[in-house]
Amino acid sequence: MLVAENTKASITRWHSMVAARDFSELPAIIHPDAVFRSPVAHTPYKGRDALVLALSTVIKIFEDFTYTREFATQEGKDVVLEFSASVGGKQLKGADFIKFDDDGLIVEFEVMIRPVSGLMALGEEMGKRIGSKLAEFK
Repeated sequence: MLVAENTKASITRWHSMVAARDFSELPAIIHPDAVFRSPVAHTPYKGRDALVLALSTVIKIFEDFTYTREFATQEGKDVVLEFSASVGGKQLKGADFIKFDDDGLIVEFEVMIRPVSGLMALGEEMGKRIGSKLAEFK
């Protein structure tokens, strides 16, 4: 199935970028009109630039980041990546819910994180680094 193959190619590129902690090629796998749903904001952020900004910043904040499980729908358009990391000594677990289009481009990226202490530490650090920049994308 072509859709699943396109998604698989993008997920493979994603994992390579995460492993290298280098998101310079990230825009190539994101649709220009993508939506980012942050675990600390009620209103989603719109556009590729918002998603690139958020993800390229968070990878610098997370310590000991690792993906622990991966799930995908049969048609290949939706992928869930479970992860663990720490921020400022606070342990956290989370999941990236990623929706792809037929071409394998990310159209929606939603993050959920627990426990609240880890989420708060992440939100505080993200706010310090890019809070005002990211707010422009609402």
